[in-house]
Amino acid sequence: MIIENQSLIEIEMKKLLLLFLLAIPVGLLAQVSKDSELFLTMKKHDSIFFAKSFNDCDIAFLQKAIHSDLVFYHDQGGIQDKKTFLENVKRNICSGGSQKPIRKVKSESLEVYPLYNNGKLYGVVQTGIHDFYLREANKEDIFTSEAKFTHVYLLLNNDWILKEVLSFDHKS
Repeated sequence: MIIENQSLIEIEMKKLLLLFLLAIPVGLLAQVSKDSELFLTMKKHDSIFFAKSFNDCDIAFLQKAIHSDLVFYHDQGGIQDKKTFLENVKRNICSGGSQKPIRKVKSESLEVYPLYNNGKLYGVVQTGIHDFYLREANKEDIFTSEAKFTHVYLLLNNDWILKEVLSFDHKS
């Protein structure tokens, strides 16, 4: 009876230890404050990245701003590597038609989670919701859809480079 009780206590202690250890990474990888330098940097980066690449179709900028091993997961368009992604942007976003797709982030939805290696910041996970519109000359932008996104940016040579993208939950 004493041995059974001791075994139960050991099992409960191991469970508590396991729960404690599982909770540590959650605390270390918590979202940064929305007034932190890192959050404000990534919010500005998001704005510049999409203004230049998606809205203004600066393909030269886009090529430099995404990783050579980019992986883009889209819930409607499948998995794309850098080459396919750039081809799709040119064909679907930057084709020069009379109506131009535009992306606008819902700034209140942005979240930033730092990634560290041995205490050194090497990247971030950025999540949020963005809205898409069609823009036509001399007209108001027309809302078309919204989607959720998750981006993994790596800090390489002091530049934030887009490495992984999840674009999902598209709703018209």
